[in-house]
Amino acid sequence: MQRVYDYLKMEIDYVKITSKNQKIDKNIIEDKKTINKLRGKVVGIGKILELFEDEKHAIVSMAHSKREFYVPILSIVDKSLLRINCGTSKNVPVAVVGVLRNNDDETINTYKVTKKPKETFSDIAGLDQQIVELREAVEFPLTHLELYSQMGISCPKGVILYGPPGTGKTLLAKAVANSTNATFLRACGSDLVRKTSGEGPKQIRYLFEMAKQYSPCILFLDEIDAIGTKRFDTSCKGEKEIQRTMLELLNQLDGFDDRGEVKIIMATNRIESLDSALIRPGRIDRKIELPKPDQKSKLRIFKIHTSLMNLDKDVDFEKLLSKEKNMSGAEIKSLCSEAGMLALRNLRKIVKMKDFEAALKNVFLKTKTEKEEIYL
Repeated sequence: MQRVYDYLKMEIDYVKITSKNQKIDKNIIEDKKTINKLRGKVVGIGKILELFEDEKHAIVSMAHSKREFYVPILSIVDKSLLRINCGTSKNVPVAVVGVLRNNDDETINTYKVTKKPKETFSDIAGLDQQIVELREAVEFPLTHLELYSQMGISCPKGVILYGPPGTGKTLLAKAVANSTNATFLRACGSDLVRKTSGEGPKQIRYLFEMAKQYSPCILFLDEIDAIGTKRFDTSCKGEKEIQRTMLELLNQLDGFDDRGEVKIIMATNRIESLDSALIRPGRIDRKIELPKPDQKSKLRIFKIHTSLMNLDKDVDFEKLLSKEKNMSGAEIKSLCSEAGMLALRNLRKIVKMKDFEAALKNVFLKTKTEKEEIYL
């Protein structure tokens, strides 16, 4: 009898909960209708160019138009989603009535934002001195700013990493972002080159605005030689646009005094081709060279990238290095990955020396013995 009573009580409770949920669902539907009435008919989409501190007004541009509008932001808009360059929907009269999720400006999507990179200094071998120099210029101003004030010196404005390809420039920049818990914002120099006049400088301004939005942030400009080469007189419109882009970058580096928790790191393989105005002290205060790793560093890099692999006893890294003496860190990483894939191809979980030897032939270019023919 007690069990029947318990079942009936459970059924009554279930009916009560269901009726409450139905009322809540009805209220949600009514609230959505009210919000839609307030929002009005959406007639266009665009992006936010500038967001005011009160988050009640913004300057927006309409899609496929160069016109800019100063508009109010309705109270029904989720303020936590608002940021520079985010997509928005607008009504008549023009007002921001919503935020388009995952629909930022396409040009801004080319920039890679990582909240906190996974790479650490323990993933880097053979660059101990370079790590110390980079931490002094980037990490310490973000974590121990008071030390610079006590010494009566100003923090370095920017850092440039230069050296051959594959020596760890990007890895080093990510590692220092990890050690400071800073957002890592990466842009490639070629992404800043635009055909339309004025578009390149505009991208530079957007990039620095994004860096401020994501602060604390490390802004990493890779392949800076794409826009920072030495200037010369030219009648080519494309070259003039690249020079205007670099001038805007110089302007941002000079006028961006209140950067707060934003640090600039540049990288290039061809520092000799850069304009002296770009890398002079006051804009780029520290220049760090990353050379090819020596024999000892290469062995450490091998151990880092094979630490999680099951290696056979016959694997000899020194023998591999004797066959290819000019390896970079990136090439060693690629070699280890290729050897692992060759072992999987043969249905083995243990990587043998023959896998590494075969990987050498796949990763590195084969020497051509035949003379190349010339076709006229």
